[in-house]
Amino acid sequence: MRIGQLSERTGTSRRLLRYYEEQGLIGAARSSNGYREYDERCVDKVLQVRGLLDAGLPVRIIKQILPCIDQPRTIHVSDATPETIATLEHERDRMTRQIRCLTRNRDALTDYLDAVRAAAPDPACAAAEPEVARTA
Repeated sequence: MRIGQLSERTGTSRRLLRYYEEQGLIGAARSSNGYREYDERCVDKVLQVRGLLDAGLPVRIIKQILPCIDQPRTIHVSDATPETIATLEHERDRMTRQIRCLTRNRDALTDYLDAVRAAAPDPACAAAEPEVARTA
């Protein structure tokens, strides 16, 4: 698929896709006219990269761990220095704290919405918002 199709399917700008390629996070073959051609697996890889970036991991860390994520049964330890391991543990712990905070905020928002709906004089108002599911 071409870069425009990958952009549409992942909701990622073409500019960012070119950046991911420059950083070695994704790869593309080149057609005879020079256009980038991405295979189907690139869709999942881009979504994975975006998720890791959204979680706050820097590109240099994503670049190191991406091969392990792509092939979870294969362990790649060539770059696993003590500093890398410490960085990954720090990032994992930071993400865990972030998840706890997001969970508390989601639960508080759900409680607030429940209270607003319970106090709503108009039943149509209470049904206007979809219910937010609670998960632990």
